[in-house]
Amino acid sequence: MTTLYAQPYDITASGFYFDSAEAFENKSRDLRNEHGEHVEEFEIQFIDGSCLDGKLFEGLRINQSSVGSYFEATEGWSEDEKLKVLVGVGEIGMSFDVRVDETASIEVEIYECDSLRDLAEQFVDDGLFGEIPPPLSGYIDFEAIARDLACDFGTVDVCGRGYAFRA
Repeated sequence: MTTLYAQPYDITASGFYFDSAEAFENKSRDLRNEHGEHVEEFEIQFIDGSCLDGKLFEGLRINQSSVGSYFEATEGWSEDEKLKVLVGVGEIGMSFDVRVDETASIEVEIYECDSLRDLAEQFVDDGLFGEIPPPLSGYIDFEAIARDLACDFGTVDVCGRGYAFRA
């Protein structure tokens, strides 16, 4: 479960924790400052939740107008969809508005691996370079393949796990 905090821009009002769009709406509707005036503007802060949801919160620059869509995303998207959006927006610089865009609009390939050399080994194992006879497998230069892959792929660490990606 994700917990966020609504910090009012009005310094005479106290903020509140919430874990759903409904809770945010209810608490913000009833919040008054020390003069009895309604508080309307908040800075939304990520407090607790999964590492991936926290990174997504930062990457999508969630604010009070998008907090409802953020909760829908964290509850409805798979881990792969979250990762795809996070890499597409944060690493590649793609535009994405959580309120209106679909995850399918982010076209990015992602492979879990610690380095491009690991990706090169994975590609060879998967047969992307054709069938390699066992006597020749010791002569494959994975470093050279990794250097070639670097022309199209980037690497990123997300929540302690390494990934290679390309758009």
